[in-house]
Amino acid sequence: MSRPFRSADIRQAFINFFKSKQHTHVPSSSLIPHNDPTLLFTNAGMNQFKDCFLGLEDRGYHRAVSSQKCVRAGGKHNDLDNVGYTARHHTFFEMLGNFSFGDYFKKDAIPFVWEFLTSEDWLALDKERLYVTIYETDEEAFDIWHNDIGLDSERIIRIGDNKGAPYASDNFWTMGDTGPCGPCTEVFYDHGADIEGGLPGTPEEDGDRFIEIWNCVFMQFNRQKDGSLEPLPAPSVDTGMGLERISAILQGVHGNYEIDIFVNLMDAAAEILGIENTQQASLKVIADHIRAVCFLIADGVLPSNEGRGYVLRRIIRRAVRHGNKLGADSAFFYKMVTPLVKEMGEAYPDLIEKQSAIESAIEKEESQFAKTLAQGLRLLSGELDALQSGDVLSGETAFKLYDTYGFPVDLTADISRERGIRIDEASFEEHMQEQRLRARAAGQFDVDYSSVIQIDTPTEFIGYDKHDDSDVTILAIYEEGKASDTLTEGNAGVLVLDRTPFYAEGGGQVGENGEIRTDSGVFSVQDTKKSGHSIIHHGVVSMGEIHTNQSAHAQVTSDLRAASAKNHSATHLLHAALRQELGDKVNQKGSLVSSEVLRFDFSYDEPVTPQQLAKIERIVNEQIQANVAARIEHMSIDEAMKKGAMALFGEKYGDEVRVLTMGTSTVKDGIEIPFSIELCGGLHVERTGDIGIFKIISESGIAAGVRRIEAVTGMGALKYIQQGDRQLTTIAAQLKAKRPEIAERVQTLADKQRELEKEIERLGQKLASSQAASIVNDTQTIAGHQVLISHVAGIDGKSIRALMDDIKSKLPDTIIVLIGDKDGQLALAASVAKSLTSTIKAGDIIRHLAGELGGKGGGKPDYAQGGAAKPDNFNTVLSSLPTWLESQLDK
Repeated sequence: MSRPFRSADIRQAFINFFKSKQHTHVPSSSLIPHNDPTLLFTNAGMNQFKDCFLGLEDRGYHRAVSSQKCVRAGGKHNDLDNVGYTARHHTFFEMLGNFSFGDYFKKDAIPFVWEFLTSEDWLALDKERLYVTIYETDEEAFDIWHNDIGLDSERIIRIGDNKGAPYASDNFWTMGDTGPCGPCTEVFYDHGADIEGGLPGTPEEDGDRFIEIWNCVFMQFNRQKDGSLEPLPAPSVDTGMGLERISAILQGVHGNYEIDIFVNLMDAAAEILGIENTQQASLKVIADHIRAVCFLIADGVLPSNEGRGYVLRRIIRRAVRHGNKLGADSAFFYKMVTPLVKEMGEAYPDLIEKQSAIESAIEKEESQFAKTLAQGLRLLSGELDALQSGDVLSGETAFKLYDTYGFPVDLTADISRERGIRIDEASFEEHMQEQRLRARAAGQFDVDYSSVIQIDTPTEFIGYDKHDDSDVTILAIYEEGKASDTLTEGNAGVLVLDRTPFYAEGGGQVGENGEIRTDSGVFSVQDTKKSGHSIIHHGVVSMGEIHTNQSAHAQVTSDLRAASAKNHSATHLLHAALRQELGDKVNQKGSLVSSEVLRFDFSYDEPVTPQQLAKIERIVNEQIQANVAARIEHMSIDEAMKKGAMALFGEKYGDEVRVLTMGTSTVKDGIEIPFSIELCGGLHVERTGDIGIFKIISESGIAAGVRRIEAVTGMGALKYIQQGDRQLTTIAAQLKAKRPEIAERVQTLADKQRELEKEIERLGQKLASSQAASIVNDTQTIAGHQVLISHVAGIDGKSIRALMDDIKSKLPDTIIVLIGDKDGQLALAASVAKSLTSTIKAGDIIRHLAGELGGKGGGKPDYAQGGAAKPDNFNTVLSSLPTWLESQLDK
């Protein structure tokens, strides 16, 4: 190795190399996979290019290079439990990759690998330390390595089907049981004979001597259901090289935790915790986990009790627990954000932009966990003290820790493993299942009645064709899930009728409410659902009592039904309008239709612009104004598909389906094409004009690649418009302007406010500058160094930097601490001449001062800033600062 490489240098060198080979640099995608429900987190460089490889997307380039953020913690790919105990496992890592989408193949891909790794212009690795593996029958790859590259045949290792099935090999990659697949070639680096381990393919291959650093996948086949391989028309290349592994090699170390990024993070953690960095496993965990946590929060994940948020919570709590092992007795993990931003903020600017939010989220989670951690640890420690290595911790104890103290079971397992004790996971899962059953039974209307109510006779739904009331017979009554003959006043239950006008929840439309009256009582229907072929009515007896086999009169709340029908019909028109304006890639992802509002979720990659929303709204209203009759037809599913009907909601359809056609039609090639045609069993208006008016009230993103529109119709839309009208009238009166002039007047006021804010800032800076002359006279000598500590009234955070710059120009070799004080908020700043940073650092001064004042802060060795609300003990903290500085300067 002729020269050292920082990890940041290697990342950039990789990108630069492939850019020189006509690759397009594609930024890392989010850790939340885009429109891929099969993945919990992005875990490989090729994830964002999946559709490119499948031929489903053409981005305009056919060569790409990226450095992809990846997380493997939770789900199928989970390295969390190994972090801290092995040399190369991480929750977060960076995957360097180059890709060809039907462009170049093995003849170019393999030379690219060799050139980047061994050329003096790039990484200049010792060629004698490199070995490669190929799939056993991949003669083309062998010839390129041996004849074109010149690698000795002894250094080319053939790996066959070593996983128990055809093409199940370390050197044969598959996307799944069927689909694109192909052989791969991997590059291994020899760390030397002093490290244990053997070549790949040998019994000793799991050692640390020979380490895989680069994997080239050649997607050249399409695997069929029968297992046969058909050549792909456009073979592609997918490569991956872990930045951490290659950094270890180039920096001359054997473990990933010895590279610059981790050494610096571990040093920072040790400093925060007040200990020495001796490569403790717990320091490794903290250094690893802060990367995963910060990048996940930056990409929009927050701690929670489910899904991605639960994995994030586990990672934070695991890090906190390891900090406690090292002596942390208060929140510390959030302080690791600043060191991480220093290490990786240049490559990933969003860390800088979101630093404050990341720190806040971590600190909040630390605080929440701290309330239960100490007591839980005492309980677990007491249980473990009674056991010996090789024993089993009861599932009941593990569950109590989880249920009462918020301990994830993997955290209990982690602590137990350190003592050689495992937990009874089967017993733990039994307790978890009992808890789920208890939770389900806790709320009366949260009970899954469908699973406990079995009715042999189907209910006839008569709500179509304008029927909103009917004479019916009560077939059955259920109270708390059990059959009953009578339900009395004030008691809740479920009624089953022989026929009903009530629409049961389905297709996004909520269940209807109303009343069921008998001679002896009234049952208020609060919700209607399906249970097999029956329709069940949830509610409460509001008067008297009701009995089974009674005759009754069922009445739906008519105005709510009419409003729901308008909203439901409008969702169909909205769906069609979205596809017309945004394209066929729009697909429904869910909907909710009630009497008050309609909500429509759809697939789309970016926010819908105000101009697009206005056009979509106009298209829907044009269809409403056309007042075309809605047409309901019943036909086979095949007939419906031939007519172009869209099947929604993932429902299972029977032999006959209900097809709703709405809106005006166009004729193309002699074929009539309706504006909207969908399968739907819901309630709708008779004519589009019945909707009245359609008004979008919001558009937002709810998940990666999924948008949501909320809208109102009919009287709800009129109410919304009138509210807006009243607000405009009020604003116009306050501005003393005519309504057409409001926007211009508001803009003028906003511009004026910005000018005033700038003027205030300029005056503040002038005030600070005028104070500088007198402040410099307050310099004192502490431990042989010139020190200036000044409390400046009327100065905020924006002005403190200007004041500091002014004073530094007058006192260049002085340690300066300024405390601005305005409106009850303190702005802290410290400057240390670079010649003195080996003695004391500005960041340390601010962290101490902010900590004493109950605030936050930090920064670089020569300059740092912070802030705090002015506490009651401010004067005491200020007066004690010289003594603290003296203790630091005397070290």
